[in-house]
Amino acid sequence: MLPSPREERLHLHDREIDQRTPFQRDRDRIIYTSAFRRLAWVTQVVSSSEGEPFHNRLTHTLEVAQIGRRLAEKLRDEQPEETEAVGGVDPDVVEAAALAHDLGHPPFGHVAEEELDKLMIAAGVHGGFEGNPQSLRIVTKLATRHAGFPGLNLTRATLDAIIKYPWYRQNIPGRYRKWGAYASERGEFEWVRGSEPRDMRKSAETELMDFADDIAYAIHDVEDFYRTGLIPLDRLLRDDDEMDQFLDGAFSSLQRNNQHIPYEQNDCRIALKELSESFGITKPYLGTKEQRAGLRSLTAGLVNQYVNAIRLKMPTKASERRVKIEDAAEIELFVLKQLTWHYVINNTALASQQYGQRRIISQLFAIFNDAAESKQLDIFPVSYRERLDQLLRDGQYGDKEQRIRIVADLLSGMTEQQAVAMYQRLTGVSFGTVMDTIVR
Repeated sequence: MLPSPREERLHLHDREIDQRTPFQRDRDRIIYTSAFRRLAWVTQVVSSSEGEPFHNRLTHTLEVAQIGRRLAEKLRDEQPEETEAVGGVDPDVVEAAALAHDLGHPPFGHVAEEELDKLMIAAGVHGGFEGNPQSLRIVTKLATRHAGFPGLNLTRATLDAIIKYPWYRQNIPGRYRKWGAYASERGEFEWVRGSEPRDMRKSAETELMDFADDIAYAIHDVEDFYRTGLIPLDRLLRDDDEMDQFLDGAFSSLQRNNQHIPYEQNDCRIALKELSESFGITKPYLGTKEQRAGLRSLTAGLVNQYVNAIRLKMPTKASERRVKIEDAAEIELFVLKQLTWHYVINNTALASQQYGQRRIISQLFAIFNDAAESKQLDIFPVSYRERLDQLLRDGQYGDKEQRIRIVADLLSGMTEQQAVAMYQRLTGVSFGTVMDTIVR
């Protein structure tokens, strides 16, 4: 039986079909990549080296996958007609997309993402760097499962669900601040979306993965930082001055950074008061059995509340989204995210760490870019040296964009420990030993 268009793979000579569905195979392929395992040592909000109290990219990803799967199962069962009308909703596709959605995040998270983008633009690479197109690049080009073709050879439906921003980089403020593909993946992008994609909307499965990401990020990061004393949920409930200080600070920061502010400050105050009352939190977290049980019930209740706040929607116009999220849920998730930004991300202690992290990325980029340009390839790990050697054999070494993209692949593919160790070794801070494995 021929596969449906959603089940098609770009490279035809794949392994034989087994007992799994095509989308289950996609999910399994992602889980077994080194890019997926690496996420255990990549920052979610604070460094992965901070340890157990905080989520890292891997634990966050697993929660997004679990929430996304449950969302898809619920809507598929409750709205069968709408499921067909929006082009299909398969729980395995949503889960696979969730498992892949953060693969492209470099060590140190958004700090390194911004630094790499700045460095690549300055070096003349128009596509720059961003985590979402890097995720697509990993699953279509960089991950290895078969010597006969690059990438994981995922189905069209799963690749479509991974493409969260279905356009190339646009020099337009606002919604085009992020993008979904580099020019180097134009062939794969157009195979998924069409050579002249007129529909700029996310697929329904992408919408569910994206909403699951918002839920996991908003709820579980606030939980982490309340438990460790950084977000004072107990004071927000009983102290109007604390609430005003938070809201004033959050909105000032958004305005200062030219971020889109979708809500009025007073609407956020009302939403936060309602949330705070439902929290029932009156004391700092000490870790008592009662507090642990209460916090677990609270986070589970919020996840359930937001899972029930989204519905599939049959669009009546080409520009309409394929889902509808309740307004109350969207504003509450916005406020929860701002708690983490205000109390943690904009914290001076974190800012000083990020300064050092930017410096590591900047110096590594300069070292490897200079080495690649001068053909001093011995400092590159073997797999990256092979790719540079291939450019030499193909007579394409003069293509600066391809060369620099390989450097970005190397840096963004490191864990944080690997980035620090490589920086120390190449700058002479600590030589390590010849037995050290930096990147494979």
